[in-house]
Amino acid sequence: LMRLREKVIELAKLPVDNLLIVRFNRYFANCDAEQFIDDILIKKLNVKHLVIGDDFHFGKARRGNFAMLKEKCKLYGFNVEDTGSYQVEGLRISSTLIRDALGEGDLAQAEKLLGHCYSVCGRVAHGDKRGRTIGYPTANIRMFRKNTPVNGVFAVTMTGIDGFEFEGVANVGTRPTVDGSSKVILETHLFDFDKEIYGRYVEVHFKQKIRDEIRFQSLEQLKAQIVKDVAETKKIFAEIKKYDDGL
Repeated sequence: LMRLREKVIELAKLPVDNLLIVRFNRYFANCDAEQFIDDILIKKLNVKHLVIGDDFHFGKARRGNFAMLKEKCKLYGFNVEDTGSYQVEGLRISSTLIRDALGEGDLAQAEKLLGHCYSVCGRVAHGDKRGRTIGYPTANIRMFRKNTPVNGVFAVTMTGIDGFEFEGVANVGTRPTVDGSSKVILETHLFDFDKEIYGRYVEVHFKQKIRDEIRFQSLEQLKAQIVKDVAETKKIFAEIKKYDDGL
């Protein structure tokens, strides 16, 4: 659901003193559970108190679990506790459940499970600037991931620009009408916005799905659909504002 940098940014908001990131290489992949405890937890980290998720597994073939750690902590002299399952409306929260909600376009359910609006961070990169030629310039962010949990056209907001939040419409996909690239790109058209933001690290917040990504026969057909998408998105934000104002 999140890239490494996004995880680091979120963890930085919490009272965490140190963050250790272990490279998942061949040695680590072949490290069995007992070796993980002995080499990493004891010898390298000198662990004294360990907190893990209740379904946490580790080591080759996922042999290590909470029960093994409870047994080993007696031998090595450290404490271990699990966080227990966290539930919302009777559903046990998991990345799979969140990913399924996002894949189905149910952003409201995903937000309930996450505790916040689903978002993607990235640096604005130069594109082919084709959006400008049809009147809809976009801020492009390469997703840099094999699989993205969202795909299609969305009502979004963008933060990370001078402390403001800007409304817009975004497409996540491979741009089948333009070039049908195999690379997934997040393209965001911001309303009433004309600043150059290349190189800026921004965050795009997904508010509501409008439609799936589809291939059009021409750029004119694509432009006509974008006009409809923009109108629909502005209507969505107007409704959100009414709700926030208690009307």
